[in-house]
Amino acid sequence: MDRERLTITLKKSILEKVDHIIDGSQIRNRSHAIETLISRSLNPTIDKAVILAGGRGINMRPFTFEMPKGLFPVGGKPILEQLIELLRKYEIRNILFSIGHLGEKIEEYFGDGRKFGVNIEYIKEKEEAGTGGALVLAKKYLNNDSFLVVHGDILIDINLNDMIAFHKNNEALGTIAVTTVLDPSSYGEIIMNGTKITQFIEKPQKGKQKSQLISCGLYILEKGIFSYLPKKGPSQLEDIFAKLASTAQLSAFPFSGRFLDIGTPKSYEKAIKEWGSVKAA
Repeated sequence: MDRERLTITLKKSILEKVDHIIDGSQIRNRSHAIETLISRSLNPTIDKAVILAGGRGINMRPFTFEMPKGLFPVGGKPILEQLIELLRKYEIRNILFSIGHLGEKIEEYFGDGRKFGVNIEYIKEKEEAGTGGALVLAKKYLNNDSFLVVHGDILIDINLNDMIAFHKNNEALGTIAVTTVLDPSSYGEIIMNGTKITQFIEKPQKGKQKSQLISCGLYILEKGIFSYLPKKGPSQLEDIFAKLASTAQLSAFPFSGRFLDIGTPKSYEKAIKEWGSVKAA
């Protein structure tokens, strides 16, 4: 990225506020902090998100024979409602639900989204489309260059404003929210150099992983992603990410907030115990 040196004079009170956001990792120094704050104010905001909620939840059977996983309650609210509250907090109010198995129950619960302070539309998968195929079905609803994609079975505390500014500054085709776990074998393993992802390995073999960084199932993508996805048939974003990583077209946004992927009865039990009624930050 091209940069020009600029000398500015600011009030001490403003500099104190600038210095307050420096954390040494995501915001490295005063110059980086000022650039981030300017980017937040100048960059167009992202106002549309795709929530992938069409999976069958096979690992959660027999519970998912009757209820889609996204409607499982945590802290008195369905997982999907927790995600909607996170999106609404950051003014992302236009939401596309990709639904399949028992999707009518999701549609019945959320309706058009009005009572949740958002606008919801539904993309219905006639057959399992995979994460990539679901996104292709949503393409006609995505008018802006940048949009957010989130898996409908996660709970996450993340500052989306910071992630959006990070994505714009890095000029990548996609940015993946990443965190660390002890065992990445159930996730997408991330290997990075600087801010760029150099390898994306979906569910690495246990004991042979190269990193403890994983994808959290939340992405900011540019519309150029569709040129890498098959126009028809099922496909997986995770396969596309592996290809994009090899050409340095993906960025990683590490964050320190809580994260839970609710993929098994054990992880759901953990969500109930640890998430409880605490709202996402």
